Amino acid sequence: MPQARTLQKEDLFALHFLNGATLAPDGALAIAYANKIDADADKQYSTLYLIDCATGEQRQMTNGLAVDSGARWLPAGDAVVFVSDRDGAPQLYLLPVVGGEARQLTRFQRGVGGSFAPAPDGSQIAFCAKADAEAPDLSAEPYRVDRTVYRFDAIGYLDDEVQDIYLLDIASGEVRQLTADRTNNSNPRWSPDGKTILYDAAMRADAARAMTPDLKSVDLDGAQTTVLAGWGQLAKASFTPDGARIVFQGRPDDGAPIGSKSDVYVLDLAAGSLECRTPSLDIGVGGRLSLDMPVSGLSAANILVAADGKSAYVSAQRGGSEHILRVALAGDEAWEAVTDGDCAIFPLDLRGGRLLYARTSVNAPPELELLPLPGGASQVLTSLNQAQLAALQLPQTEHLRWRSRDGEEVEGWFMKPPAGEAPYPTILYIHGGPHAAYGYGFHFDFQMLAGAGYGVLFLNHRASTGYGDGFSTAIKGDWGNLDYQDLMTGVDYAIERGLADEQRLGVCGTSGGGNLTCWIISHTDRFKAAIPQNPVTNWRSFYGTSDIGIYFAVEQLGGHPQEIPEVYERCSPISYAHRCVTPTLLVQSELDWRCPAEQSEQFYSVLKANGCRVEMLRQPGGAHGASINGAINLRRAHNDAMLEWFAAYVLGA
Repeated sequence: MPQARTLQKEDLFALHFLNGATLAPDGALAIAYANKIDADADKQYSTLYLIDCATGEQRQMTNGLAVDSGARWLPAGDAVVFVSDRDGAPQLYLLPVVGGEARQLTRFQRGVGGSFAPAPDGSQIAFCAKADAEAPDLSAEPYRVDRTVYRFDAIGYLDDEVQDIYLLDIASGEVRQLTADRTNNSNPRWSPDGKTILYDAAMRADAARAMTPDLKSVDLDGAQTTVLAGWGQLAKASFTPDGARIVFQGRPDDGAPIGSKSDVYVLDLAAGSLECRTPSLDIGVGGRLSLDMPVSGLSAANILVAADGKSAYVSAQRGGSEHILRVALAGDEAWEAVTDGDCAIFPLDLRGGRLLYARTSVNAPPELELLPLPGGASQVLTSLNQAQLAALQLPQTEHLRWRSRDGEEVEGWFMKPPAGEAPYPTILYIHGGPHAAYGYGFHFDFQMLAGAGYGVLFLNHRASTGYGDGFSTAIKGDWGNLDYQDLMTGVDYAIERGLADEQRLGVCGTSGGGNLTCWIISHTDRFKAAIPQNPVTNWRSFYGTSDIGIYFAVEQLGGHPQEIPEVYERCSPISYAHRCVTPTLLVQSELDWRCPAEQSEQFYSVLKANGCRVEMLRQPGGAHGASINGAINLRRAHNDAMLEWFAAYVLGA
C-alpha cells in the first residue's frame, strides 16, 4: 500500500466544495450543489445532486460543465428551479426531478442574480436582475456619478449594476418588473399568502453604509413598503408560517461600537412592535468564521422558522466553533444549541421536522448532514471528498490558550505539518475583518502550508468575534495596540511550547490581516518574510477611496480624518513603513474596491524608497476575495507565489 502524501497546492483542483442545499417540501429529498475546479480549463463549475434522505442514494442532475447553483423546489415537489450559465449569462432554468432536459425560463441580456423564490402556489417566481439592457462601456465614454458610494467591491459601478425585483409567470413566461429605484434589491421571500414579497434593499444612492440593507416589501402590483430602515446590521429576515411576524438578525443603529453583537428580533406586523429575543446571549448570532474555500453560498440561507412559528434556528459562533441555536420566538427568553463539537456548521433548510446543514472541520471541507428534530441523531448525506482526503496524510492541530500582555486570555491554534520535527518553520496567518475569527473550519492555505512543511499559527486577536462585545470592540480608535500584542504573545507562546522555530517565522494575512501584517513588519524584524494581501495601509486615503471608507474608517477610528488626524496617522502602517526590513510580497487585486490598489501601492513605494526587499503580485480583474473565490488563474498565482516567497526567505533563511 503506497504511503500517504501531504496535501499540495494541486489538491485544490481535486476537492469538491459544497456550496448549498435545500430540502423538498416533504423533507424526503434534498438538492445539493457543489463546486469543482477544472484545472486544465482554469474554470470552476457547480453541479446539482439529488439525494434521497432516507437511503443516502445520490444522483447527479446536471452535467458538471456549467455553474448550476441556487436550486429551489417548486411547492409540488416535482421540479426544481436553479441558476445556470450554461448558455452564457446566468439564467433561471426549471428541471423535473424525474430527469430530462432543463427548460430555460429567463433570457435577460446580462443574466439574473443569484437569489430567487418560487411563489407559495408554484405559479410564479420572484427573482432579481440588473436592467435588461446592454451595459455601457464606462472605459470609453464620460460618465457622471452622484451616489455617496458609487462603486462596490465584486459588483462594480453601482448605477449600472444594481438589481431590481422581477416576477416571472412560469406558464406564460411573462416577466414584470416590480421595483425601479436605483437600489440594489435582492433576496426576495414570499409572504405565506402569496400577496407580497419581502426583499433586502441595499446601496441606496444616499447611503454611506451601502452594504447594510433596509427591509422592504412589494406587492404584486409594484406598491412598495419600507418594513425596517436605518439599522446598523440587518440580515436573514423570514416570515413566520402564519405571515403575522418577521424574524431577523440584526443590531439597531444605537451608537454601540462597531463589532458589537447581533441579536434575533421579532417584528409583529399588525402591532408594529419589535422584540429582541436574545438580549442575554453574550456572543450574539451570526457566524463569522473565516474559511479559505469558495463556499459563500453556505451563509446565504435566511433564518429558519419552525412550522409552528414558536422557534427559529440561527447560527452563532463561540470561540472557534460555529453552531446552530434554537431560539424561542415568544414568552420567556430561551435558546439552546442543537449541534456541538469542534466544527463549523451552516444551517441550510428546515422541512418535515428535519434540519439540513453543512458541517466543516479543520481537516475536512463541508459535507451535508440531516438532523431530525427534536433530539435525533444526525445523518451524513454526502462524502464529496472522502476518497481524496483518505489518500492524504493530514496535519494535527493543537489548541492554544495564553494571556496577552494586559492579562486578557487569547485563543488560537497551531497546525503541525505532517512531516518534520518541532520546532517547525512557522507562518503566522492573520484573519481579516477585523470582526471575524478563525477556528474549526477548513482553510486551504493552512493545509497547503502544512503540506509544504510549515507550522501554521492562527489565532483570534482582540477585535475577533465569538468572545463577547468587550473583546470584539476593544481596538476602536486603537488599531495596532492590543491586536498586535495578542499576535506577538501568541508567537511567543508557540515558541515557548516548542512548536514554532523563532529563527524561521513568516507572516501573512488578507484585508485586516494584511493591515496587521504591514503593521507587524514596520514594528519588528523578527519575521523572515511577509505577504500582506489587499491590506489597509493608510487610513486617510482608505477613507476616501474604499467602498466602505466613509463609514468604516469613522466607526473603527472614532471620527473623520479632519476631526482626529493624529489617530488616522498613528493607526496607519504607512506611517512606519520606512522602518521595514522584512522581505515583503504584496498581493493586490486590481479591482478591489474594499481595500483599493493604492493601499498596496503606497506601501510598496515606501519600502522600495527605503531599501527593503519588496515585490508586488498584481491580480488583474480581481476583487477583494480573489484568492478565495476569484478566477482560477488568480488563485493559482497566489498559491504559487506564497509557497515560493516563504520557501526563499523562511526556509532559505
